[in-house]
Formats: sequence, C-alpha cells, structure tokens
Amino acid sequence: MKTCAIVIGHKKTSPGAVNETSATTEFAFNDRLAIEIEEKVNDVIVQRVYRRTYATLPADINELDPDFIVSLHCNAFNKLTSGTEVLYYHKSSNGKKMAEILQSRLVDALGLNDRGTKARTAEDRGGNLLKMTDAPCVITEPFFIDNDDDFAVATQRRDELASAYADGISSIADIL
Repeated sequence: MKTCAIVIGHKKTSPGAVNETSATTEFAFNDRLAIEIEEKVNDVIVQRVYRRTYATLPADINELDPDFIVSLHCNAFNKLTSGTEVLYYHKSSNGKKMAEILQSRLVDALGLNDRGTKARTAEDRGGNLLKMTDAPCVITEPFFIDNDDDFAVATQRRDELASAYADGISSIADIL
C-alpha cells in the first residue's frame, strides 16, 4: 500500500493567509481539512505532517519516506482574484501528473476558475519544498482564502473538497 504525506501548510504560530471576514486562517482551514481527507482515504496510508520550520520541512518529510506528498494551502492576493491551481516541480514528470489529477478533481469539486497546473523552479514560491523532497510533491491552492466568494464556496463545498482530495490521492497511488 502506498503512503501519502499530507502537509498542512504553515503552522499555528505562522498561520498563512487569512479570510478577514471570518478570521479563518489558512492553517486552521487546512488542519481540519487534512483530517477530513484522511477519513475518506481507504486505500492509501496517510501521514499528516506539520511544519516545524520551512527550512527543515523537506528533511522532516523525507524521514517519513512517503511515496508522494500533497501540501495543502490556500491562495491569497488582492481579495478579488479567484480560482484553483496546483504547483509542481518543473523537472518532475510524476509531480506534473499528480498536479493534473488533483487540479481536475479540485476544479470539479469547487467549480471555481481553473487557473491550471503551474511548474515551479527551486527559486519560485514553494519551489524549495517541491525540489528538496525525495518523493514527488505538489502544492495545492484550491481557492483564494482572502476572496470572500471563493471562501464561501470552499466552506459550502467542504465535503466535496475533501472527497476530491481523497479521490485524487487514490488515483495518484494507482499511477505511481
């Protein structure tokens, strides 16, 4: 059986982006979502990973020796930008396949603007994690948490979102 490390983006003391209307942080949203995803995955071992520091995160994950990695995040920009995207390391063909699988599932679940999959280099935002993990890794950005409309959709379709991740994780395990 394959193992998927689900990384909860950010941490309690550095919670990432926030939806100002609800005061929900990226960390809080994804911490709960990770548990919901884990409850829905039946055919893959799921390991939740919490970040100690950004610098040590790849090594911390590598110690667990997962088959693949999904890092949960939420985008933020200007309170108006909307949509779903998944990032992968530009030299990882498996990362690209993973990103395509999850992008399709997440767009179907939320119905937001399809911003596509995006290749990242080591110098790009998130690139260090994508490059330095031994297993293929993606960073998911299913919605813009600072956009009240995106946040409302993600909140209303939370169960569908968790199911989309679970289905994507199962599909990824089948191809790796």
